[in-house]
Amino acid sequence: MARSYDHLLFDLDGTISDPIDGIGRSINYALEHYGYATLPREAHSPWIGPPLFHSFRAYTGRDDETHLQELVAKYRERYADVGYAENTLYPGMAEALQALAYTGVPMAVCTSKRADFAQRILELFGIAQHFRFVDGGDIHIEKWEQMAKLRERGIVTERALMIGDREFDMIAAHRNGLSAAGVLWGYGSREELTAHEPAHLLAVTTELHALVPLCEGSRI
Repeated sequence: MARSYDHLLFDLDGTISDPIDGIGRSINYALEHYGYATLPREAHSPWIGPPLFHSFRAYTGRDDETHLQELVAKYRERYADVGYAENTLYPGMAEALQALAYTGVPMAVCTSKRADFAQRILELFGIAQHFRFVDGGDIHIEKWEQMAKLRERGIVTERALMIGDREFDMIAAHRNGLSAAGVLWGYGSREELTAHEPAHLLAVTTELHALVPLCEGSRI
């Protein structure tokens, strides 16, 4: 018998929406401000998923905590103003979320992005009502640690499903005893995702509908 899920946890960037323009322009805003070379659009993809602090450290080669926090703060300055809105909802996502919401299974967002930014994006697309809560990250917080806190507090159980486009989502789920679904319309490759043996691998947003009968209490 197929496993049923009592909660669906969604990553945001690269899973629900495509954030590359807002993230990329805000990265360049911060880099330029502090005298670093900016990046072309095609070089922004690896920045989507990991915590920004780590990405700035890898790019600049600096370990100066204060400076790296300054870069993150400068990024957020532009992102809070306009970057969050330079975002595109993936085709078919609104319909898939509506179908999943109809099952009655609780849904939430678990993202490395700050929670207030994530909430504004959900409201921008008119889909915030589908999610019971938004769990956001911050500097030095890994996604698996976010999920561990949700487990410790009893907010989600081991029967929750994490849905995301990067290996960080798969790792976070498995380290906390959850199943994971990898999505291929975001920024993680098939090889990156399959290396972590997700329970589901979805190629297009319409395949989210296949999760409907697996949702506990589904009306379908």
